[in-house]
Amino acid sequence: MVFSSMTFLFVFLPLLLAAYYLLPAKARAWRNGVLLAFSLFFYGYGGPRFLLLMLLSIAVNYVGALWAAPGRRHAKAAMAVTAAVNLALLGWFKYVGFLCSNLARVWTGLPVPEVTLPIGISFFTFQGLSYVIDVYRGQARPQRNPLHVALYISLFPQLVAGPIVRYSTVAEEILTRRETVSDFSTGAVRFLFGLAKKMLLANQLGLMADEIFAVRPEFLTVSLTWLGAIAYTGQIYFDFSGYSDMAIGLGRMFGFHFLENFNYPYISRSVTEFWRRWHISLSTWFRDYVYIPLGGNRCSAARHIRNILVVWALTGLWHGAAWTFLAWGLYYALLLLGEKYLWGRALERLPALLRHVYALVLILLGWVLFRSENLTYAGQFIAAMFGAAAGGWSDSRSLYYLLQFRWELLLAIPASLPLRDWALHRLETRDTTLSGLVLTWAPKAAALGLFALSFLRLVSSSYNPFIYFRF
Repeated sequence: MVFSSMTFLFVFLPLLLAAYYLLPAKARAWRNGVLLAFSLFFYGYGGPRFLLLMLLSIAVNYVGALWAAPGRRHAKAAMAVTAAVNLALLGWFKYVGFLCSNLARVWTGLPVPEVTLPIGISFFTFQGLSYVIDVYRGQARPQRNPLHVALYISLFPQLVAGPIVRYSTVAEEILTRRETVSDFSTGAVRFLFGLAKKMLLANQLGLMADEIFAVRPEFLTVSLTWLGAIAYTGQIYFDFSGYSDMAIGLGRMFGFHFLENFNYPYISRSVTEFWRRWHISLSTWFRDYVYIPLGGNRCSAARHIRNILVVWALTGLWHGAAWTFLAWGLYYALLLLGEKYLWGRALERLPALLRHVYALVLILLGWVLFRSENLTYAGQFIAAMFGAAAGGWSDSRSLYYLLQFRWELLLAIPASLPLRDWALHRLETRDTTLSGLVLTWAPKAAALGLFALSFLRLVSSSYNPFIYFRF
């Protein structure tokens, strides 16, 4: 089940809202129980056998946190064992096939197990790990009620594609949150805007990207490759940020306040800035639990370079078990190191427009590497972008895609800019009755209009899951 499905929008969510809000606000334990039951059903709906894996993860992290609490004997060992079990589960389901298939190239006859990847395993594993580590560090109190830990790990809005929520962010809200009409309204509007990103932009740009990235290298043209790179750059942003908007909005509707996961990353003027704005929950997770424990940047240059390479190799592999993902992570490691030690100061002296172009071109190239099926195709695609295209500079296919997807390509530009935030800020500074009415009703009216368009797209389109479901 996905947020952008008829089943979710018109069966699951209405039933959950009815069951949740028919209970009195004082019945916090019962409301939590309803959320937990529906969250477990949400996860088990797509693969009941993986619900057992989810329950195992909950049990491991619940017990592990109790044993790893400060003052307990062998707390460090308990934390290490719990982390090892989490990583072992993640390693088996996500990486064992990749590892064995590569070993089989030199070790003839080595069996390669076929393991189905559970949806969202990287997200809920990292959430469980952060809970146990924070308890061990004394930054969070161990939760003695297993149902509260279960709700934290399995909470359906952010369960399968983030954002990665820290326990400290929602610990108090699990126990004492207050649902308000204002929060519910704000959350519903945020959810509908996210749905529109997915249905009206991401899915359509994805159609173009999928067709272009399926073209064999000998038929690529320069214009076609740039269109494909631009289309995928838009698709992955509107797909993932749309899911994050929906998750944050749904959380608000039930009284939870998740942290932001995107901050208009395509307005960045450097790669360093891009990674402060893109998938913020993942970046901060690796910063707090890997980068800083390794020494961060408070060490020698050689160790700092090592730390960056380790973190970004892991970041790449977190996204998937493939050489393209590892190369994508190391690509960003080299760019970040370059901005830190080589060309960063020179970059700062350039005009803002040139810095923006610099960042966008490097981001585009990174998404080509991320999207390609293998490194060979990525290399051929990028070479074609810069003139080495067997099909020449352009052909009729480029014109066809420009005409077919002209509205999505045009709308993607303002949709990726903070124009809405700028307009709302301008209205907030004008203390007039009219500006107050616009602030109150314009987002709601826009959300309803976008929902109508999203619904039309939904009933006429085939199933199109979120990109990050497979991570």
